[in-house]
Amino acid sequence: MAEMDMDAALRDLGVGDDLLDAKTRAQLDNDGFAPLHGILSPPQVEAFGARLAELSVIEGSRAGAEVHQEAGTDRLSDLVNKDPMFDVCFTHPRVLAAIRHVLGEFRLSSLNSRAALPGQGHQGLHTDWGVLRVGEGYQVCNSIWLLDDFTAQNGATRVVPGSHRKRGVAPADELDGDPSATHPDEIQLIAPAGTVVVFNSHLWHGGTRNNTDLPRRAMHSYFARRDVPQQLDQAEYLRVRTRDRLSPAARYVLGV
Repeated sequence: MAEMDMDAALRDLGVGDDLLDAKTRAQLDNDGFAPLHGILSPPQVEAFGARLAELSVIEGSRAGAEVHQEAGTDRLSDLVNKDPMFDVCFTHPRVLAAIRHVLGEFRLSSLNSRAALPGQGHQGLHTDWGVLRVGEGYQVCNSIWLLDDFTAQNGATRVVPGSHRKRGVAPADELDGDPSATHPDEIQLIAPAGTVVVFNSHLWHGGTRNNTDLPRRAMHSYFARRDVPQQLDQAEYLRVRTRDRLSPAARYVLGV
């Protein structure tokens, strides 16, 4: 068997140049994000939500501890090892095509979930990387898997289009030192459940306050260049039964 590399892994997972149209590529390049509609079917959305709820009960106060716990939210981490249903989050061809467009060579950094609770969830504008220097290329790219409709009321993620192209400046620099403030150019990512929004993680973004009486749920499949440390060391956490069920191409995307 030939040695696996990025091109071979993506080919085996069905990723081709025809999966992204010119509009989507331009959105990723210019705005820093692009919605991919209908990635998850309604039954998948329902099943994902139910499984995440079960895991939250099982893990209790430990939920999310592998990566991050956040007041005002329900978080889970290391979903790669917690149900085969989540494999699609790091193997879906169209999503991987978008990640490839942004990063080139990449691997999964972490697979987590976040539910903004009623009255909670506001975040300061931030990136998932430090401030990029002049001449430095993109290092990280995220994808939000919407398990509820994202609306203006329920805590939909806000972004500042084009901010991923800034160099040497952080959100606080444009907001008088207060990244939790409203940026004059920000918009919210409004889209139906089942959508996946791929966004360059150097884009200024953050959750907003959930002003409804229900949680606003999403998963985050976060990728990084292959030479960048993973948010969660996939090799360290990988369970034997997980390795055994995954194809060589899927394992390559995990970096294991």
